[in-house]
Amino acid sequence: MQLAIVIMAAGKGTRLKSRRPKVLHQIGGRSLVEHVVAAAAQVVEPKDIYVVIGHEAAAVRAALQHTGVRFVMQGEQRGTGHAIQTTKPEVEGYENLIVLSGDAPMITTETILRLRDFHLEQQAAMTVLTARLADPTGYGRVIRKNADKPEMAADVIAIVEQKALKPEQRSAPEINSGIYAFRTEALFKHIGELSTDNAHGEYYLTQMAALLVKAKERVVALETADVHQVLGANTIAEMMELDAEMRMRKAQALMAEGVTIFRPETSVIDSTVTVGADTVVEPFVQLLGQTTIGSGCRIRSYSVIEDSTLGDDVVVRNGSIITSSLIAKGAVIGPYSHVRPESEIGEGAHVGNFVETKKSRLGAGAKANHLSYIGDAEVGAATNIGAGTITCNYDGKAKHRTTIGANVFVGSDSTLVAPLAIADGSYIAAGSTITEDVPADALALGRARQTVKPDWAKKMRSRKN
Repeated sequence: MQLAIVIMAAGKGTRLKSRRPKVLHQIGGRSLVEHVVAAAAQVVEPKDIYVVIGHEAAAVRAALQHTGVRFVMQGEQRGTGHAIQTTKPEVEGYENLIVLSGDAPMITTETILRLRDFHLEQQAAMTVLTARLADPTGYGRVIRKNADKPEMAADVIAIVEQKALKPEQRSAPEINSGIYAFRTEALFKHIGELSTDNAHGEYYLTQMAALLVKAKERVVALETADVHQVLGANTIAEMMELDAEMRMRKAQALMAEGVTIFRPETSVIDSTVTVGADTVVEPFVQLLGQTTIGSGCRIRSYSVIEDSTLGDDVVVRNGSIITSSLIAKGAVIGPYSHVRPESEIGEGAHVGNFVETKKSRLGAGAKANHLSYIGDAEVGAATNIGAGTITCNYDGKAKHRTTIGANVFVGSDSTLVAPLAIADGSYIAAGSTITEDVPADALALGRARQTVKPDWAKKMRSRKN
């Protein structure tokens, strides 16, 4: 069975009052349309997904280029029916077609599969995914044939837009989601019959239901029990409601897998994050992007972890920021550490209070516990970096690397001027500025000799009097 999926992503979303295309606004750590593409890609290959673009087409194309989907340009936005007409050269060879909305991000793969299977079982020309709302005002309604006979209730007469509802239809609770399945041959045989006789002068895909019924084709409806899956957002406030719902569902799914999340309503956990069992997430934590956290970890309050991988039994203390980095098993980060991109923190290593790392690797058991900057550096296993140490990696034009071996002791307030190599087992005296390589097991000092002048302070005070 040949199946294509078309995702509608050409609209402006003017009610958002935003310069960004509506489908590129984000919830749950992804743009609206990326969520839809991710769900669709579990049903068909990306090459069988066609995204209709129009408004800010270049931006939408750029955002989705990595997914492998195909694009169809709707140069002039003349309605949903017109959008599907533009796809005809690309999709008319498929037997069936599913149409998804690029701004309905909570649709799931399971629902798409259910829609596909129901459409095929019913041998329908068109299947409409519907939902029942307590207050359906503002939505188009699905008018069923023989609604008083449950065994025949799948059949549909028409989809009627809110403004065109007759008085007796306004109480109909079942809304049109804008998500459909079509038998492709029937769709394109009759799509040319769409008219612009409506308030906006556009070609509405909803009109296909009545056209197909008139042509003696079967149109059916499938109701989803999860209303959130078909809801879009027309305002930023509505979008944030969907974001809260998606993030709470993510937290609940993680807790069902053995993760403890205190006060999950305060957490910001993206849909793409994975967390191992027995990990504890404290309140006000953010876990973002392609982050993977192992089991038995503890992520303490106010920490932000993005696009990073943490091994098992890692402790991230309060207020730490970790970005695009690798943290090995048993490491301890924080409090208030800043682990910047391309850092690798080895097994059992410590990165402590107000320590910043960037493009650096700390070996197993290495420690930098206080007030240090480690940039463009390699630090060997079991090395201790004293408080206030910095690697001077930038000479005003270029970055240079510092290499520190294993079992090195770097005294507090040391300044290590790159390029520099400090060999295994050596000592750097506190307060030193080191500009030359240090051999193994050596002591390096780079500071002025201390001078003490007896009674100097006493004499100074007497002069002031």
